[in-house]
Amino acid sequence: MELLRNAVRPYAWGSRTAIPELQGRPVPAPHPEAELWMGAHPGDPSHVVGPDGTERSLLELVEADPVGQLGERCAGRWGGRLPFLLKILAAEEPLSMQAHPSAAQAAEGHEREERLGIPRDAANRNYPDPTAKPELVCALTEFHALAGFRDPQRTVKLLKAIETPGLAKYTGLLEAQPDPAGLRALFTTWITLPQASLDELLPEVLDACVRHVADHGEFAVECRTILELGEAHPRDAGVLAALLLNRLTLRAGEAIYLPAGNLHLYLSGTAVEILANSDNILRCGLTPKHVDVPELLRVVDFACGEMPVHHGECAGEMAVYHTDAPEFELSRMEWQDGDAAELVVDCTGPQILLCTAGDLLVTAADGEQVELRRGQSVWLPAADPAVAVRPLDGARAQLFRATAGTCED
Repeated sequence: MELLRNAVRPYAWGSRTAIPELQGRPVPAPHPEAELWMGAHPGDPSHVVGPDGTERSLLELVEADPVGQLGERCAGRWGGRLPFLLKILAAEEPLSMQAHPSAAQAAEGHEREERLGIPRDAANRNYPDPTAKPELVCALTEFHALAGFRDPQRTVKLLKAIETPGLAKYTGLLEAQPDPAGLRALFTTWITLPQASLDELLPEVLDACVRHVADHGEFAVECRTILELGEAHPRDAGVLAALLLNRLTLRAGEAIYLPAGNLHLYLSGTAVEILANSDNILRCGLTPKHVDVPELLRVVDFACGEMPVHHGECAGEMAVYHTDAPEFELSRMEWQDGDAAELVVDCTGPQILLCTAGDLLVTAADGEQVELRRGQSVWLPAADPAVAVRPLDGARAQLFRATAGTCED
């Protein structure tokens, strides 16, 4: 059981306040801080901090002793790799619109790009990793996102509410085929529009959204989002594609699961994110980064309907966010003011415990103790026994537990 020192990723869309404030550092930070990575991804592995202050890469520890760190079953299932990556995600501005491949697509794409000799850090590399990248994001603050294709009938209603002469034929296309195939046809048409056609259509759509918002129309929230994206990314086909996605507002503790193929875009807010230990991203737009439309169309899942919002299922004192992802499982524990109850966290595999509110005391079976402050995390290898966790001062506290998934066969 050892504290982790974790890397901060300074992407331009990040917040200058959320992660520094969580960790008790001065705010605002000099530069945007978008993600705090906790895990053993080769791109930025965490470092375990020994009692004497010495540090060692978690990636090196896992590679040196995969069975001791991960457990025999997890090490065998995932080839000696820690299968999950835990993050704090702090979005001040929208991320790119993106989807992630399935396990089979990732393996094939990675092998193909290796064969072609594309460097893994090349800007046009789609598959730097050979593994899938499902993810689950759980809000710490109010969190806004676009995710999954809205029911086509509902989207037709939205398009008619903002209809313009240039938009009418596209509305008709979806109205004539209000199903996943119709969504694929409209989505493909929009993201492959010649720039000249896009430059005619997009201003019409944005003007119509302005009018709809001013009139307090039924789709004012969706239209306001389109206007924000249009301002940040002028002349980008991703703005049109955003019209097809569910607009979500998550409250603290609510989560969405994004399986392979789910097209999504995080807009703003702070969240805990857990994902497979992979960096495979197929972007649709709203970014200066590489966009590979043919490959994106191979990966995107056009299944449609409302996105389920997860609240966590009670399992003893934990709220567990169950998914079908074999790589990870996320749980949440809460203590209210005055609650000093000690909770036992079983060790069923490799784990990372992350404190997001209050201060906690983590006690191992041999009496070893670690004080876990807000914004800190601790690594529990599979070989460790269960630990007990309680608040240090009786104030409200919150703990997230990341571990490998339960459906490993």
